[in-house]
Amino acid sequence: MIDAIQKLYSTFSERLGMMRKRLARDLTLAEKILFTHLEKAETADVERGKSYIDLRPDRVAMQDATAQMALLQFMQAGRKKVAVPSTVHCDHLIRARVGADADMQVALNENNEVYQFLKSAAQKYGIGFWNPGAGIIHQVVLENYAFPGGLIIGTDSHTPNGGGLGMLAIGVGGADAADVMAGLAWNVRMPSVVGVRLTGKPSGWTSPKDVILKLAGIMTVKGGTGKIVEYFGPGVHSISCTGKGTITNMGAELGATTSVFPFDERMATYLRATNRAALAELCEKFAADLVADPGVENEPSKFYDEVIEIDLSKLEPHIVGPHTPDLARPISQLKEDAKKNGYPVEIRVSLIGSCTNSSYEDIGRAAHVAKQALDHGIKASTPFLITPGSDQIHNTIQRDGQMEVLQGIGGTVLANACGPCIGQWQRDDIKKGDKNSIVTSFNRNFPARNDANPETLAFIGSPEIVTALALAGRLDFNPLTDTLPGKDGKPVKLAPPEAPELPSKGFAAGKAGFVDPPEDGSNIQVIVKPDSERLQLLQPFPAWDGKDFEKLGLLLKAKGKCTTDHISPAGPWLKYRGHLDKISDNMFTGAINAFSGEAGKGRDQLSGETGIAFPKIARHYKAEGLGWVAVGDENYGEGSSREHAAMEPRYLGCKAVLARSFARIHETNLKKQGVLPLAFENPADYDKVQESDRVSIVGLKDLAPGISVKVVLHHADGKEDAICCRHSFSTEQIAWFKAGAALNLMRG
Repeated sequence: MIDAIQKLYSTFSERLGMMRKRLARDLTLAEKILFTHLEKAETADVERGKSYIDLRPDRVAMQDATAQMALLQFMQAGRKKVAVPSTVHCDHLIRARVGADADMQVALNENNEVYQFLKSAAQKYGIGFWNPGAGIIHQVVLENYAFPGGLIIGTDSHTPNGGGLGMLAIGVGGADAADVMAGLAWNVRMPSVVGVRLTGKPSGWTSPKDVILKLAGIMTVKGGTGKIVEYFGPGVHSISCTGKGTITNMGAELGATTSVFPFDERMATYLRATNRAALAELCEKFAADLVADPGVENEPSKFYDEVIEIDLSKLEPHIVGPHTPDLARPISQLKEDAKKNGYPVEIRVSLIGSCTNSSYEDIGRAAHVAKQALDHGIKASTPFLITPGSDQIHNTIQRDGQMEVLQGIGGTVLANACGPCIGQWQRDDIKKGDKNSIVTSFNRNFPARNDANPETLAFIGSPEIVTALALAGRLDFNPLTDTLPGKDGKPVKLAPPEAPELPSKGFAAGKAGFVDPPEDGSNIQVIVKPDSERLQLLQPFPAWDGKDFEKLGLLLKAKGKCTTDHISPAGPWLKYRGHLDKISDNMFTGAINAFSGEAGKGRDQLSGETGIAFPKIARHYKAEGLGWVAVGDENYGEGSSREHAAMEPRYLGCKAVLARSFARIHETNLKKQGVLPLAFENPADYDKVQESDRVSIVGLKDLAPGISVKVVLHHADGKEDAICCRHSFSTEQIAWFKAGAALNLMRG
């Protein structure tokens, strides 16, 4: 690995010098990393927000839920071995219910077939395999693979966690991963760059988490779409490497392509602590190439498309939610907001950890709060669940005592896996439909995200704030000002948390295990049972027939948020991530029907029946040879990178999705699978779509970059509305559509 990084760094001077000359200016850090990974740097068009660029990532990472489909697609390409270093991480399929050991045993029994498939495919195709229990993909990548100046793509939307170690780490769909593993370049629109200037230094209860919670309130969940968020300024050096990772991880909640911090001494310290001293020395040697050029920091407005300033010295701890990560307020305002909006003040469950906040420093600060409580005889007033990010973190906090303290106030340690953060929480304390409040240190809080209950109100804060709220058991408690009753009846005011960013004794090695692939896996058989209910080999989607789409059915007009969780829910459906036919039965089951207000059900235009589940209607249309469209609102496809949200509609007959706007990853996923994502040129045209409409999309033979597409709405009364839709297809991507899917071109 170190040799490959040194080889990459050795190209920086020449490549960056050439790009500075081409553009006649200094370069931002994001640009430096992109330009040093360009397929054809000499001639590539790199206009921000417009040009499509071909990149050569250094690495691919996949989590087990998305790796199934990514590997099934890669297998269709007919390649013998992956072209770039790649890994699979088993972290998503482990349900959280009782505790680490019991939950892990259940997962091994339930998912044995999937783990065998993933491991056998990894062994055959030269892919590193991390066993269940080894940790959450992003934490493991940070501990082992992330490096300043690198470019990694991962089949999970929170891949940007690696930006905390100075790299561009970007979430993608499995088809993108399959392309890159097969040796193809990765095609993406050249992002704009937002500069976030940090000044001051956080203190007291303020943590790195509060930076991104504050920024989410400023930029909103779609404010980062098509953009890289680049942090700079004197304040960046006051944040630890893992704290930077927390910030870049949750940048996904802005819709950002990724987020990145410049290389500094805190990163070098982390590299040395994770047994990468040689890499730290190499980074220090090339440090000037791993930060923005000097002119950028001196005159940021000349180099960034937008500049946002945050003074860390004045930043108050924040809480965001419920139901969206951009509903932000300082904790001092939460009591008033809860009263005004009727949020249940009683907290039912408190949860810390996840890929976002499970570092040694995070757990240490939470444990410092817990230790103060223990010293005064105070226990958690709610169930308190702790998710370590990796086996290494788990073993280290067990050795150093933080785990014992957290358990002492009533905490339950869960498996080193995603668990409640992604809907893998088997919750027994409420019934579906019960309105209740929870607090977490996770990254995402859409309705039903954590526990499949749309009435759970999830509020996100730092681990230390969540721990304090767990002690109080109420949303109207502010640890900065309020007190708790001690065992002697005297009021106890919690002191601000303190903790070292790294263990003084070094990390305790993980034991869950990494499986290296053999040099030659050609004789290994990938394990997929013909009668499996968990896995299904893929068949190619049909190519476009060259004709316009005439009078397609309207399956769904979604109202409001339609995230990938709404399109393809996780939770109990995760077990079918490798079986396209079975998982397609969850399609749009969380989407809100704009005509009825009902979730997951609509009107079958062929039978006239109403209140029918969307997957059932789609299967009826497919059986009758009727293609169909779905209509979405703003930022359609926000959230997870799961390409199932694109593959399921394609499999069940979707030809196009019309929306006011699209989230980046999902828009690309639709293109990859041969579906047309079309955005209303006039967003008000969304209102013209009626429940009985048939939809024609015409002039497709002339589909070309930058040229609008004509869409005709045929109303039941015989009237028509002709509207214009824009698209973001490049010439190369139009070839994906014509071939029926990008993978069909790779297959040849």
